[in-house]
Amino acid sequence: MSSRFGSFFKSLFTVEKHERVKVISLTISFFLIIAAYTIARELKDSIFVAIVGKSYLPIAKIITLVILIPPILFYSMLVDKIRRYQLLCYYSLFFGISGILFSILLGHSTIGIANTAASPHRLFGWIFYFFVEGYSPFLVSVFWAFANSINAPSEAKNNYGFMVSGSKLGGIISAIIAWAVLKECRPFCYIVTSDIAKHQALLGVSSLLLLIVPFVIIRMMRSVSGKYLHGYEAAYKVEKHRAKEGESETGVFSGLRMFVKYPYLLGIFCMVFFYEIINAVLGYLKIGFAQSNSESLSDVSGYLFLVILATHLTGFIISFFGTKALLNKLGERLCLLLIPSLTGILLLYLMISYTQLALIIVYVVMRGINYGFSYPVRESLYIPTVKEIKFKSKSWVDAFGSKFAKSTGSAFNYAVDLVSPLLAIPIYSAFFAFIIGVWVLAAMLLGKRFDKAVANNEVIGID
Repeated sequence: MSSRFGSFFKSLFTVEKHERVKVISLTISFFLIIAAYTIARELKDSIFVAIVGKSYLPIAKIITLVILIPPILFYSMLVDKIRRYQLLCYYSLFFGISGILFSILLGHSTIGIANTAASPHRLFGWIFYFFVEGYSPFLVSVFWAFANSINAPSEAKNNYGFMVSGSKLGGIISAIIAWAVLKECRPFCYIVTSDIAKHQALLGVSSLLLLIVPFVIIRMMRSVSGKYLHGYEAAYKVEKHRAKEGESETGVFSGLRMFVKYPYLLGIFCMVFFYEIINAVLGYLKIGFAQSNSESLSDVSGYLFLVILATHLTGFIISFFGTKALLNKLGERLCLLLIPSLTGILLLYLMISYTQLALIIVYVVMRGINYGFSYPVRESLYIPTVKEIKFKSKSWVDAFGSKFAKSTGSAFNYAVDLVSPLLAIPIYSAFFAFIIGVWVLAAMLLGKRFDKAVANNEVIGID
């Protein structure tokens, strides 16, 4: 492992300065974003269960689909009005400041977690849930949209694996600290003692991390010449021509129109949708197990952080040692096919064993593959596209691919709960087999289209 670290850091100083500054700046930013997101995401479920109730989780996922539409339209308007890096800075500031406000309200005696009477009428629990659900489409997604706009396909193959490794380190460190705080390990047991204080401190500190991101990005923009921030050159020339002709403002619905118009985007949507629907099914089972084996809110949150710690560690190993090698060796097309194939093998193991241990193993490894390998492969697919697709269509794909999948998975979970436990394994097996089959077909067609576009220096999204 030490030789792998040494060879990588040595390679950083053999590339041009502009590429080194981009890689380091993006990695630090992603480290901070995922460190904050890891804490907020795991607190989201445990806090919602404590304030509103576990049985309302599927409903919350479905309602999220509707709640996100106005923010996405507002985001689409911002894409036309401000520069790409400013989008990332503004959303980092918004989620950082809002997170600090939520951390304060968590301690309120009536609307916060001090009130232990769970009820669907407690509005704060719903608002907090929807707020954290916005991290993915309006923070993580915006980061990737910005990264895709300033990196060429060759840079993505060489650097995206390292960027993801940095983010996984952020997730690992934040998960360890969160678990230590919740389990009252030294020295944290002398700093925060109550359940309320623990959750407030974790959310507040994680939100402060997001406030650092704008400083890192602005420093990068000032240090790297604009000619090294073009990304995919063919797409840059198209965008420059459109700006010159006054055609750069395409409207708030242009991203949605392009999603309907270009099958390529449907393929990317499928990559998001099929993973998230399986993740939602397994995640629901995980939450039930955590709650049934816990005595307090801190126990539930602590268990969830242990799981996410294992997930980030798995993702770090995969991204640092495998992602770059696999992308350079196999290319995007075969890597896309490898993702559903590996997922199918894991699900087959789960259906054969069908134990709580098998569920945790499959859940951790599957999410580790998604974070460490699938994410950089999937994100690189946006590089040969126009700005409208990178930013606007991507927001629709990430938001609704993920949220619609979670809603569908939640509906499936609800339906399975209504049938006899003896039928659970056959139903899960048939469901997973269908998803994997369609996923493989979509990955094959999508990879073929990507290879064609890059080989012909084509820009996807222009007539």
